[in-house]
Amino acid sequence: MSDFKSISVRTSPAYTVTIGPGLLRSCGTGLRETLSPCHMAVITDSTVAPLYLETVRGSLAAAGFSVSTFVFPAGEGSKNFKTLSAVLEFLAERRLTRTDCVAALGGGVTGDMAGFAAAVYLRGIRCVQLPTTLLSAVDSSVGGKTAIDLAAGKNLAGAFLQPAAVLCDTDCLASLPADVFADGAAEAIKTGVLCDEGLFSLFEGSALAADPPEIIARCVSYKAGVVERDEREQGERKLLNLGHTVGHAIEKCSGYAVPHGHAVAAGLAVIARAAESLGWAEEPVAARIAACLSQNGLPTATEYGAEALAAAASADKKRAGGDITLVVPRRIGCCELKKVPLSRLLPVIRAGWEG
Repeated sequence: MSDFKSISVRTSPAYTVTIGPGLLRSCGTGLRETLSPCHMAVITDSTVAPLYLETVRGSLAAAGFSVSTFVFPAGEGSKNFKTLSAVLEFLAERRLTRTDCVAALGGGVTGDMAGFAAAVYLRGIRCVQLPTTLLSAVDSSVGGKTAIDLAAGKNLAGAFLQPAAVLCDTDCLASLPADVFADGAAEAIKTGVLCDEGLFSLFEGSALAADPPEIIARCVSYKAGVVERDEREQGERKLLNLGHTVGHAIEKCSGYAVPHGHAVAAGLAVIARAAESLGWAEEPVAARIAACLSQNGLPTATEYGAEALAAAASADKKRAGGDITLVVPRRIGCCELKKVPLSRLLPVIRAGWEG
């Protein structure tokens, strides 16, 4: 059996997500299957660069690509207009054209930053995603959502740009600290709550650590189907925001000191408890979700009070007029979108809050 898994994402344009070991070492050859040799601008951060940048640069150059690199300080604090401007100026200085390409080498912040830059430079050039974290592998590298943060909240400026290809090197997972690996586990667990009780049950055991490629492939396959049906997040794709309304609020309240996956985990626990308390759940979900999160090194509560979270969430991009759309678990493997007046957001969060 091949060590590699390939998943087609039939968007416009369509692309393939390839999952397996050693893909960064052969990324030049892999990308030649999709792209003719061109100028490849590799965007990465200060954590990833010492680990993988030279490997990627060498592979791309050997395959005939002209390579330039841009490294920015690691962390959510760099996901802003200042860094975006620096990346855009870099692309212009290197004279990239519309036949060239940006490569996002790193986790979710890098994927967002590089993808957004590619989406707006020259009104759009190609981008490929080279995820190096579990979170970016199971979620953020697929689907074409790119964004930066504003003072008012998370991911409030962005664009849709489907990648030309995604190469997910599972060898990178071995370099992740436990808390960074857990960040990705949060998004994988979220997927199980959304769509597949059987997948969720794997996270109650040790499957995530035992067989990451299989878990990544199942999560990507689910997300690919959702994105194909709702590429611009007009309906079904909003379900992928499970745990994110409160999660983004936690990130904002912490000044982005709480990492995304940990914040989403706490947000998922809050909305699960609220769903039970308010009678929205068909069966008990909160205790099982909390136990699964805890087993995977993730929080189930937050130090920030309900009032602060509601205030932060009021700027969430899922707000429309005086309403906000919440993703509510009805049972493990089944969730629904529930539009509630913004005036009800605080009572909902209070119903699920635990300090």
